[in-house]
Amino acid sequence: MRKKLAVLFVAVLLAFVALSVRLIMINKENGDNYKKQILSQQNYVSTVLPFKRGDILDSQGSKLAYSEKVYNLVVDSNLINATEGALEPTVAALHECFGLDEIEMRNYITSHKDSRYYKPLKRLSYEKIEPFVKKQNDPTLNQGIAGIWFEEEYRRVYPYGPLASDVIGFTTDDNIGTFGLEGYYNETLNGLNGREYGYLTDNEDLERSTIGAKDGQTIVTTIDANIQAVVEKYMTKWNREHEGQYAFRTGELGSKNTGVIVMDPNNGEILAMASYPRFDLSDPRSLSENGLYTSEEIAAMDEETYYKNLNNIWRNFCISDTYEPGSTAKSLTIAAALDSGAINGNEVYYCDGSLEVGGHNIHCHNRLGHGQVSVPYALEQSCNVALMHIGQAMGKETMAKYLENYNMGLKTNIDLSGEARTDTLVYNAADMVSSDLAISTFGQGYNCTMIQMASAFSSVINGGYYYQPHVVKEVRNSDGTVARKVEPRVLKQTISETTSDRMREYLNGVTVSGTGKTAVPAGYKIGGKTGTAEMYPRGTGNYVVSFIGYAPADDPQVVVYVVIDRPNTDSQPHSTFAQEITRNIFNEILPYLQIFRTEELTDEERAELMELGIIPQPMIENASDGSELETVETSVGEGEGVNPAVNVTTDPATGNVIDPKTGIALDPTTYEPVDPTVSDLDNIGALIDEESNISIE
Repeated sequence: MRKKLAVLFVAVLLAFVALSVRLIMINKENGDNYKKQILSQQNYVSTVLPFKRGDILDSQGSKLAYSEKVYNLVVDSNLINATEGALEPTVAALHECFGLDEIEMRNYITSHKDSRYYKPLKRLSYEKIEPFVKKQNDPTLNQGIAGIWFEEEYRRVYPYGPLASDVIGFTTDDNIGTFGLEGYYNETLNGLNGREYGYLTDNEDLERSTIGAKDGQTIVTTIDANIQAVVEKYMTKWNREHEGQYAFRTGELGSKNTGVIVMDPNNGEILAMASYPRFDLSDPRSLSENGLYTSEEIAAMDEETYYKNLNNIWRNFCISDTYEPGSTAKSLTIAAALDSGAINGNEVYYCDGSLEVGGHNIHCHNRLGHGQVSVPYALEQSCNVALMHIGQAMGKETMAKYLENYNMGLKTNIDLSGEARTDTLVYNAADMVSSDLAISTFGQGYNCTMIQMASAFSSVINGGYYYQPHVVKEVRNSDGTVARKVEPRVLKQTISETTSDRMREYLNGVTVSGTGKTAVPAGYKIGGKTGTAEMYPRGTGNYVVSFIGYAPADDPQVVVYVVIDRPNTDSQPHSTFAQEITRNIFNEILPYLQIFRTEELTDEERAELMELGIIPQPMIENASDGSELETVETSVGEGEGVNPAVNVTTDPATGNVIDPKTGIALDPTTYEPVDPTVSDLDNIGALIDEESNISIE
């Protein structure tokens, strides 16, 4: 018996030795492969490490948009149920720290035992989660809490609310930029997520491997938040003053759209850009901003209407909408005629109020005519008839050539998403008939965007250099180092420096003795051009009014362009609406830009600046006679105070002047039609697309 046991023991021992030898051989020859197979079956955990989207800074370093870390509360029901005694203390802590309903949480955890990822609360600040974190990490307070963790992510913050909303744009929850800089520079601002990998070993040790997140780059813009705030203040003020003013548009905003661009003409930098109505970047899907819609109106919208209205307020009017520019384009026409040699500037034309071209009787805004008109006087008084004569001297080929030189019909390629195409909205020489040429000389018949006109006009006054407009001047890495600088880029020369010098002289006259006197800020000399464009279809009384000006007059450093689409007034065709906004903007931003006053202030100008808070109120005592000071008087229309070319007949009942050619009633001051639906263009058409002048209805 003992012998048998000894043999069995030896056999077992030999088998064990053989097995051990075999295991050693296997481990030596194929150990790594088997190790990988075993590890592949272990319980891995993987956590996303979110990147931080880059900041958007203004030109002075202020943050217009940034991302801050937030936390999602994650409930692991599986772990809570698997941990003895964890349910009640965990539910109680969630109620105490976050106000979550105990019954609802208990029911969820017990009825979803396999759930490992439930987020009852999202985007909490650290201040919100701190009390729970302390309780969870303190052994004396924990009392069995389990299955709760916090997932990190970032949310976009816009500290100034609606300021520069059209320029900045916004992001979705998953860091996709929409509109503006957020959309155009989406890939630059975004980074790459990192990831933390982990698994439990046989000894239940947690092994980790981490790939860090790569944060997005920061963009430094040319926008100056102080100038932007001034622009939006006066743009909003004007629109609120005119809300529901016209009887047939009661309850409507002060205009269908209003846009303002402030630009450095010498490098293409956009210092401010805004359009009205605005929206709040912190709540971009709200239609109640500015009283745009009531809660009842919003509730009555179907989904299609709701999103159509949202898209309307998200559109940047300055780059996305097109319109006929009107008389501001006269500066481009005269510059083209001088530069091409079609005129020498010494010509004199006769304006009797209209000119027949191609079978159409096309009127000047002054129906009684300006009489003898020199080239500079034609620009000062915005004479349509003189401009049509200049167009005939140029011919359609030259006109079309210079429109292309000015980049009309071509994108400026400004670094903002949503710039409109206008290639089908500008005449070419082959398709242009004589009446098209005639009205295009004063900015009718073709369409442009505000950024196209601001860029073209800047080239007229800066020596002829067309700079590509841009909003970003620098890109920085997340560590603050400069990745790329955006240098000013001259794309072409539109006119000669000699022509540009002469155009500044002409445009300076517009604000001294012409239609642009209302735009002149207190204590400064500026130049500029007024604009009043009759919208298509003609004869409806709808107009786009504008003013584009620059300062100082002798050395332009800043351009301000204001466009008002269908002002809410009983009579729309008055550029003084835009001039009023321009004047107020200039009054504030010129001292800020250290462009100092060169002219003595009148008592009226002192009173105006006191009212605006630009100079202190005690200076009221400096009035020459101690009397109450009056505000500056403004003119209306584009032909204030000019002498008619014909004898005037007045209607004794109304005091209106009678047009001897048509018999219609004219304003006795401006000689423009009293009835705003009377067209100057004899119903000549225009190159209009369906997206032009989109308004919020």
